[in-house]
Order: sequence, then structure tokens, then C-alpha cells
Amino acid sequence: MNSFKNHKVIISGALGDIGKSIVMEFVKMGAHVAMGDIKSISEANDFLEEVKSINSKAKVIYYQVDVRFPVEVKNWIDQATIDLGILDIIIPNAATVTLKGIMEVGPLEWSEELKVNIDGAFYLSKYAAEKLLKDQVPGRVVFIGSWAADVVHPNLPVYCISKAALRMLSKCMALELAKNNILVNEVAPGYVDAGLSKKVFERNSTAKDDAINKVPVRRIISPEEVAKSVIWLSDFKNNHMTGSTLLMDGGLSLLT
Repeated sequence: MNSFKNHKVIISGALGDIGKSIVMEFVKMGAHVAMGDIKSISEANDFLEEVKSINSKAKVIYYQVDVRFPVEVKNWIDQATIDLGILDIIIPNAATVTLKGIMEVGPLEWSEELKVNIDGAFYLSKYAAEKLLKDQVPGRVVFIGSWAADVVHPNLPVYCISKAALRMLSKCMALELAKNNILVNEVAPGYVDAGLSKKVFERNSTAKDDAINKVPVRRIISPEEVAKSVIWLSDFKNNHMTGSTLLMDGGLSLLT
């Protein structure tokens, strides 16, 4: 229960399905959490109450932030550091998806999705890691990627492109920060019964069953499973794994 006691987590997209599951797992383990999302504080209140009921000793604070804008992200990190202390676990999770083919995507849709999915991840990981470097504190960065980084999805090409870029961001940051004991990795889920995958499922009544039948293990991932993988990569007992992608797609990437 207390394996992350005294650790401070910062996570973007915290009110999404996967984000909430990650927050819950960290709170169960005793961590303090700085939650960020574009939604208003009133939309976060019910979840904050739920989190407090799990572990009243954990400090969990919500901040409304738009990760597309570097000044907002930097101000969020600065304030969260004042409120909680050094943020040594960094989870860039915020993402969005445009459900259109590549020839249908407009300039604004292209720009806005890349701003959230890759720019926002860069700002959070960079600015939070800068504080760790300044104070010479070890840390962990876990990007929430996707198996879509390697596989073309005709109905969400910008998402695929952004997640491919995210994977390389993870590797570049991992190499540069390794000497400072800041380990950087990526969790890459396949079909998740939540979040962005759920949006795809909701557009087509048979999409979820089709996904289950396609996955070699014949099941799709729960957000809780993703969260447990994030927990594992964030563990400070993990001293050697960096620049890696933890692929959890049920064998989807093995299909030809």
C-alpha cells in the first residue's frame, strides 16, 4: 500500500478513463498526485471525493490546464511543486483523436491533435524533468503511447502519427536523462475498453466485438491493466529499464 509513499506524481489527461485509473493506483500505493486536465474543477469534484475515500492521507490536487500551451503547463508544474513538493513521477497521458481518413483531415484538426498528443507530452516531460535536474533528484517518466505507433489505422491517421512521434520522444529523452537516474519509458496499449478506443467502439455497434475477435488473446484491455503497467515502470526499484516500450496489445502486433 505504501510503496510510493513520499513520491509525487504529475499526470495530464487525469480525468480520462485511463488517467483516472492511473491516479487511483498511485493513490492506493500512497503517492501524492497533481492531476491536470482541460475540464473544469466542478467536473473533477466527484472523482476527487472518490480518490479521498481510498486513501485520505494522500494529497490529490486538481489543476485545470490546457497542455497545448507551454506557459500553462509550466505554471501548472510550478504550482504543483509548491503544493506537493518535487514531482518525481511524470505521466504525460493527455490525448485526443480525430476519426477521419488522412485525406479528410483538415489543417486545424491536424494541428490541434498534434498539439495535444505530442506537444503537450513534450512540454510536461521537459519542464518537469528540468526541475528534477536542477535539484539532482532521480525520477521516472512514463508516456502513454499506443500500438498505433507502429500500425496504420485508416480511421485515425493523425493519432498514429502522433504516437509514433511520442515513441521517439521517449527514446530521445531516455538517452539524454539516463545519466541522471531519470528513466523514461512508454506503455503502448492495444484496444482499451475505455478512452479513445471507446470512442471508436461507440461509432460502430459491432466494433467492440470485432476488436475482441481480432485480438489473439480474445479480450481487450481494461484501463486498470494499463494503470498497473504504468505503476510497474514507475517503480524506483526498476533501475535499468529505460527507452523501452512496454507493448500490451494482446498479440495484435503479431498479426500480418
